[in-house]
Formats: sequence, C-alpha cells, structure tokens
Amino acid sequence: MTPPHFFAVDYAINPWMDTDTPVDVTVAVTQWEQLRDTYLRLGHNVDLVAPVPGLPDMVYAANGGLIMGGTTVLARFKYPQRQQESTAYANWMRSHGYTPVQTRHINEGQGDLLPIGDMILAGTGFRTDLRAHAEIAAIFGRPVVSLQLADPRFYHLDTALAVLDETTIAYYPPAFTECSRARLETLFPAALVTESADAYVFGLNAMSDGRHVVHPVAAVGFAEQLREAGFEPTGVDMSELLKGGGSVKCCTLEVFP
Repeated sequence: MTPPHFFAVDYAINPWMDTDTPVDVTVAVTQWEQLRDTYLRLGHNVDLVAPVPGLPDMVYAANGGLIMGGTTVLARFKYPQRQQESTAYANWMRSHGYTPVQTRHINEGQGDLLPIGDMILAGTGFRTDLRAHAEIAAIFGRPVVSLQLADPRFYHLDTALAVLDETTIAYYPPAFTECSRARLETLFPAALVTESADAYVFGLNAMSDGRHVVHPVAAVGFAEQLREAGFEPTGVDMSELLKGGGSVKCCTLEVFP
C-alpha cells in the first residue's frame, strides 16, 4: 500500500475525476489508515511503498503490477500522468527480492489482472491492451480469460468484478460486453451479481482473503449478499479516495503465493 500524502485530483483520466471538486488530503489519509488498520486487524501483513511527490494516483497501488509465485510483472501505464509510478513500484519490488519484467503492451497491474484458481481474469477496453493478455499468459504460464469492459465508469476490471475465493466472484453485468457477460456466466454460474446501487459506489472494488471481504461501506446491498453467501463483510469509508476513481482494491497490491 502507498499512503496518499500527495493525493489530489489535478487531472481527469477517468469519469470519476473532477478537477473542480476539492480533495481533503487529511480525510483521504484517515480513510486509507482505516483500511490499512482493517487489514492488520484481520491478520494480514502490510508493506508500505513510499509515496512520490507529483504522483497523486500512486495511492492506487493495485495498478503497480502483478506478483504471483515469485514472478513479477510491472505495470506499463496508459496515461503519461501515471507512467513514473512504474519506477517507484519497480524499486520496491527489487528491494523485496523480486525481478520485475514489463510487458511490451499496456497493462495496469491488478487493476485489470485478477488471479482466481489456476487462471487470470484480464480486463481490456479502457486501459490494459488486449495484446498484453497473451504476454501475461506466457509470463505466468496460466490461462488468461479476456473480458471486455463496456462502461467507462468501470474502466478497470477491479471496479466491476471482485474475486472472493478460489472459485467465486462477484460482478456487475452491465459493465461488460454481452460476450464477456456470457463468458462469466459460463465460468461462474454461482457468482454474486450486484445491483447498480452497489456498483456505483465501487462496492466491487473489494479485497477478500477467502473469508473476510473488505469493501466500501456504502455498498450495503453487496454486504448483505456476502453474508448470505457465507462471507464476513467489513465496510470501510473510502469516499474521499473515490474522487480519484479508486477504493479498497485500488489501494491494495496483493502479493499472491
């Protein structure tokens, strides 16, 4: 995770960002700290990546890459405003014994690359280039399922789909093309399907350890779905960080064994 000490909305690269809307950094830091403390309370380890001045979106650590089984892919960002983040995350990776590799084509890390079971669900349409999916499959030696996003409000896969355990997902169907919805229905017939009210507060931008699911507190309907499915939801207020187009999962780069 990266503390949002330099968080701001100085430019707009997704529909949630409004440069005319003021951002309270103090509130953003407090909300981020509550998220970090929630992870610690649930027994997880949290490593910190030092924020860099001039990189206001660096708080969205999920986009930094994909680390799985000791193999590490570094993000190649689409927008120039975020491209220097790759250097900061590469430095952190190397300092922790990883050797990051970079795809030839644009990939935005766990924003669009979500492992589940023996496969990787991969988003495309707004950020990650479809051609990067084949690169990811070759690097990790796992099948990649390409999913086309259709609504710019859900510009990364992790804004419209959450991996809950090794076989279970939750997702918002209108965020995907008809073909990708059919693919998800075939692969995950028991998936939790969320309503618009929860999707529009980024309820699916959540983190799960297979039992506990940390999610934006405003997603009350999703929380009830999780309880009914046997998960233990924990809501965290991420309203200030939503102004930049991110929430729980965006702020969390998960290291997969």
